[in-house]
Amino acid sequence: MDKIYNHKKVEEKIYKMWEENGYFAPSTEKDKKTFSIILPPPNANAPLHFGHAMYVLEDILTRFKRMQGFKTLWLPGADHAGFETQFVFEKKLQKEGKSRFDYDRENLYNMIGDFVKDNRPVMESQLRKLGFSLDWSRTKFTLDPNIVSVVNKTFKKMHVDKLVYRTERLVNYCTFDGTSFSDLEVVYEERQNPLYYIKYGPLVLATTRPETKFGDTAVAVHPDDKRYKQYVGKDLDIETVLGKSKIKVIADKMVDREFGTGVVKITPAHDFNDFEVSLRHNLPMVQVIDLSGKMNEKAGKFAGIYAKQARKLIVQEMEQKGLIEKIDEKYKHRIGLCYKCKNPIEPLPLEQWFVKMSPLAKPAIEVVKKGKIKIYPKKFEKLYFQFLENIRDWNISRQIVWGIRIPAWKCIDCAEWTVTSGETPKECSTCKSKKLQQDEDTFDTWFSSSQWPFATLQTTKGEDYKEFYPTTVMETGYDILRWWVARMVMMGIYSTSKIPFENVVLHGLVNDPLGKKMSKSRGNIVNPLELVDQYGADAVRFALVFGTALGNDQALSYPKLQSARNFINKLWNIARFIEISRIQNSELKIQNSIKDLKKFAKNEKDKKIIAQTEELIRKITLDIEKYNFNYAAERLYEFAWHEFADKYIEDVKNRIDNNSFLALNSLFLILLRLLHPFIPFVTEEIYQRSNPSAGGSIMVESWPKNE
Repeated sequence: MDKIYNHKKVEEKIYKMWEENGYFAPSTEKDKKTFSIILPPPNANAPLHFGHAMYVLEDILTRFKRMQGFKTLWLPGADHAGFETQFVFEKKLQKEGKSRFDYDRENLYNMIGDFVKDNRPVMESQLRKLGFSLDWSRTKFTLDPNIVSVVNKTFKKMHVDKLVYRTERLVNYCTFDGTSFSDLEVVYEERQNPLYYIKYGPLVLATTRPETKFGDTAVAVHPDDKRYKQYVGKDLDIETVLGKSKIKVIADKMVDREFGTGVVKITPAHDFNDFEVSLRHNLPMVQVIDLSGKMNEKAGKFAGIYAKQARKLIVQEMEQKGLIEKIDEKYKHRIGLCYKCKNPIEPLPLEQWFVKMSPLAKPAIEVVKKGKIKIYPKKFEKLYFQFLENIRDWNISRQIVWGIRIPAWKCIDCAEWTVTSGETPKECSTCKSKKLQQDEDTFDTWFSSSQWPFATLQTTKGEDYKEFYPTTVMETGYDILRWWVARMVMMGIYSTSKIPFENVVLHGLVNDPLGKKMSKSRGNIVNPLELVDQYGADAVRFALVFGTALGNDQALSYPKLQSARNFINKLWNIARFIEISRIQNSELKIQNSIKDLKKFAKNEKDKKIIAQTEELIRKITLDIEKYNFNYAAERLYEFAWHEFADKYIEDVKNRIDNNSFLALNSLFLILLRLLHPFIPFVTEEIYQRSNPSAGGSIMVESWPKNE
C-alpha cells in the first residue's frame, strides 16, 4: 500500500467497478423486505450546486439498507425545470445578442432541449463522482414521453373530477420574465417607497401606486370608521390627470383604519386584496397595465410607458394640479418579488388553469396527523400544517415554451375548452366544431414533479410500482417542504389512493464559509466537484454529515474538510499497519461476526474492544434508523481514531500474536462495514486490499449484527 491515500487513483476505478457489477440495482430475490428512495431530481439546466451534495444522506440510507439485506432501490432522474431552465437559456441568448422573441415556439423548444441534453451527462457524472449508488438503469426525466403521459392523464382525471378549472383571476405576474407564478414563488422584501396622499374630491387617501388610479373602481373605508360614514354609498366627483370623473365610496372591513387616512382606493385588476373586495361588492375590474409592464390605452396619454416611469410623470402632473396633499418619502412596506429575477411582481388579471387545493389538502393533513407519514425533524410538521391549512387554489399555467404543454383545446366557435389525456381531439366536446386551438401555456414544473414518485415507478421496470410504492423515504431540503413535499403528498394520495412515501427526512442548507446563502449574484458559489478534486469524495461526504444535526443549516467548513481528509488517511494508515502484520499471520481466517470473534478472543483487552465494537454496532444502527446521521458519524470518528487506533492498536503492537491479530484484522473489517455508507471509496479500497481472498465487494457484505 502507498504511504498516503490518493483518492484520485481510487475513486473513478471503484465507481466503475460498482456500476459494471450491477451493485446498485435491487436484488432480484422474491419476498425480501423493500426499501426505496426516489432521488429529488436535480435541474437539468446546470451543473450541481453544493445543496446536491447533501444527497449523501440518501446514499448513506441506501447503502445501509442494502447491507441489511433489503431489496433496495435508489432511483435517479432529472427535472426539466421549466421556467428555471428557460430563464437560464434566455440569459445565454442575451449574451449572444438574441432573445426568445427571435424564434418560433418549436425552434425555441428544440434549442432548449439540445441545451439540456448537453448538460445532463455533466450533471450525472458529478453524481457519480460523489459516489452515489443510484440505479442508473432506471434513470428518468420529467419530459420522458411516458412521464408526460402520466401527468396529462392526471390533469384529465382532475378535470373530470372538477378539481381543475379555468377562469380569469388575479395572478402573480412577472412582466420581466413574461409568466405567472404560484403564491410560493413570490418572495417578500421590505422596501422603502414614497407614500402619496392623493385628493379624491373631499377625501384624501394614501397609496404607493398612483399609476394604477386609472383602474380604480371604488374608494373604501372601514364600516366602523365614524369619520367617513356620511360618504358611504355615495359617488364622489373627483379631479384626475385625465379630467373629471366619479367614484363610489364603499365600506369594507378589509380597510386598516390606521393606514394613511383610513381611506384606500380599490383597484381590482392590480391588487389581490382589492380583487377580493371587488368580488364582495360586485365591482368591475379595469386593467391599466399590460403583460409587458406598460400602461395601456386606459391610461390615456401615459399609454405605452412602463408603469414605474409613468408613476413619476403622473405624480408630477398631479402636483401641478394640486391633487397631492403630501408625500411620505420614507414609508416602509413589504413588496412581492419574482423569486428568480427579483423584479416586483405585478398582480394582473389572466385566464389560467387552477387546481382546487382544499379537497386535496385535507387528506394530506390527515396522513401526517395519524402518523402514516412521519416528518423528521418533527419541528417541520408545524410548517407543513400551516401551509396546507391556509392553502389557496394553485395556478398551474405558465407562459413559457419549455415544459409539458397543457392538453386543453379552446373551441373557436363556442369558446369552450376540451381537455384530453394528451391526444389531439378531433372535435369540440361541447359543440362538435372542428375549429380547435391548443392552450399555449405549459404546466408549472411543480405540477409535474408533484407526481414524481408514482410517475417514475409506474414507468420504469416490470413490478417496480408494485414492489417499491409507496416509497420508504423522501429526503430533501426543508426549504422545499411546501413547494414540493406537501404537493407530492396531495397528488400521490389523489392519484394512487396511497401515500407516496412513509418518511420525510429534511436536511438544512449548506451556506458559504461565512454562513451566507450561496448565490451567483453574491459570487460565493462553491463547486462541490472542486472540493472533491482537492479533498476526495469521502472527505466531502463525511464533512457534510459530521457535526450538523438533521434539519440544521451549516456553513461550509474548510477545517472540517481537512479534518475529514485526515480521518480518511488515519484509516489508511491503520490498514497499512494491518497489512504489514498480515504477512506474518497469513494463515488466519478472518471472522465476520462479533459472535465468532468472541469464541476466539483470549486476551482481556481483545475482549474489551470486541464488546466496545458490539455496542458501537448497536448505536450506529439505531442512529441511522432514526436519521441521526451526525451522531453516527461522530461515534465512528471517535471510536476509529481514539479507541481503535490510539488505544487498541498501540496496545496490540506490543503483544502481537496470531490470536490478537485475528481480533484486530476482523474488527477493522467490521469497522469498515460500519463506515462504508459514509465513506464508500476508501472503505472499498481497503476492503479489497485487506480481504483479497474473499473477492467481490464490501457492498455485498452484510451489515454487522449484535449477536
